Amino acid sequence: MKYLIVGLGNIGEEYRNTRHNIGFEILDAFAKASNIAFSTQRYGDVGEVKFKGRKFVLLKPATYMNLSGKAVNYWLQKEQLTPDKMLVLVDDLALPLGSLRMRAKGSDAGHNGLANINQILGHSNYPRLRFGIGDEFPRGQQIEHVLGKWSPEERVVLPERIELAIDIIKAFGTIGVQRAMNIYNNK
Repeated sequence: MKYLIVGLGNIGEEYRNTRHNIGFEILDAFAKASNIAFSTQRYGDVGEVKFKGRKFVLLKPATYMNLSGKAVNYWLQKEQLTPDKMLVLVDDLALPLGSLRMRAKGSDAGHNGLANINQILGHSNYPRLRFGIGDEFPRGQQIEHVLGKWSPEERVVLPERIELAIDIIKAFGTIGVQRAMNIYNNK
């Protein structure tokens, strides 16, 4: 069994360690824990992790967040996978910091990366794992919050929550999206 795990983010040093790049951070941690390296390929950085007879193709799109669908579509076709074999990791303002919510499908909820994937694929029927970045920002400062760097207080919370996200990715591939949701959506 093979799965495409897409961590959404923006390329470039100015976006490193920003809330919007949590998808990249999760995949970087998964790769490090699995002793694999990413290689730059078409439309992104790609790595492969093997776990319990499954192969996880990790993709960090190089198309920038708002054009993520181009990389997703290419890699789904290249790996000959259907969208139900893909998990998209994405930041979510509507969830408290560090909260993790898996969904089998759903709307883009105003997220430009998901909106572009939905547009390119022509549907929103693919699993996603939303990572809460909180909504603790002054009115009118949403963009600054999303694209801002993690605060020192937020950074303390991240390692344990990123580790849990990796466990959820593994569960997605080994026990399926429904059982993974049942187990992890309340943690």
